[in-house]
Amino acid sequence: MTLVTSHSSFSVLLFMALSNSSWRQPQPPFFLVGVPGLEESQHWIALPLGVLYLLALVGNVTISFIIWTDSSLHQPMYLFLAMLAAIDLVLASSTAPKALTVLLAHAHEIGYIVCLTQMFFIHAFSSMESGILVAMALDRYVAICHPLHHSTILHPGIIGRIGMVVLVRGLVLLVPFPILLQKVVFCRATVISHAYCEHMAVVKLACLETTVNRAYGLSVALLVVGLDVLAISISYALILQAVLKVPGGEARLKAFSTCGSHVCVILIFYVPGIFSFLTHRFGHHVPHHVHVLLATLYLLVPPALNPLVYGVKTRQIRQRVLRVFYTKASS
Repeated sequence: MTLVTSHSSFSVLLFMALSNSSWRQPQPPFFLVGVPGLEESQHWIALPLGVLYLLALVGNVTISFIIWTDSSLHQPMYLFLAMLAAIDLVLASSTAPKALTVLLAHAHEIGYIVCLTQMFFIHAFSSMESGILVAMALDRYVAICHPLHHSTILHPGIIGRIGMVVLVRGLVLLVPFPILLQKVVFCRATVISHAYCEHMAVVKLACLETTVNRAYGLSVALLVVGLDVLAISISYALILQAVLKVPGGEARLKAFSTCGSHVCVILIFYVPGIFSFLTHRFGHHVPHHVHVLLATLYLLVPPALNPLVYGVKTRQIRQRVLRVFYTKASS
């Protein structure tokens, strides 16, 4: 929770800095189209998005509350899960409310500074989620490959440092996004063919040279996604190697089931994000509504699924959830 609190305070300062830096040249608000080409059925698209957002809120608040209040769960895996839940809450809340108002209430206008702030939140927290997924893969590797040294390798001090590294990386790498856009002049219609303020969708509206913005966005994507996917792949390759050496089919099957579900969630997070990134730069023949839908689901599906996959499938948390609901039902 400290991770999100520190980031929220920084984001308020960023919002104030952007407001103060742009007072001399007021910028017009942006117009969010929603899902281009599907304007007549956008209210139906909002229904599954609203359900995903509700699942993300309920699931991640429940996971965070249980881990926060149960001292027996203050272990590496659960502390990383609590960080992931907090990040997912902010990531989903940065995207869904405005997207739903666009799709349902046709409130398409979004202020210039609000748009840049939303963009910063979305990309910064996406970077943080990627970093926590790496940390969780590292935790699984240590737990399976070095079980006797798990508590000494991943002690609370190390977990805190990992959380701070994830926080600082998200801030340092993503702060230049809105700052660089402050120098961009939008001389064409400020209509964003998207359901939220996405970096490249905003950059494409500029009428002047945006080589620096594009180059920096490409560098950040390659640095974050490239290194994180490589680290996760190495971790799970070593886990797979260790699991194949375990005698007994039942233990091996259980390990494969747990790791398999984790890998599926990781793929759901990275594949649509990579698809969106490539489509902005090379996928000119991809239908725009397909691109926007996948880019929106990429920010809402993982926050909705993570509590189920990482939380409910974990025995201790499942028992704690059942105990809470059983107590409420009895009373």
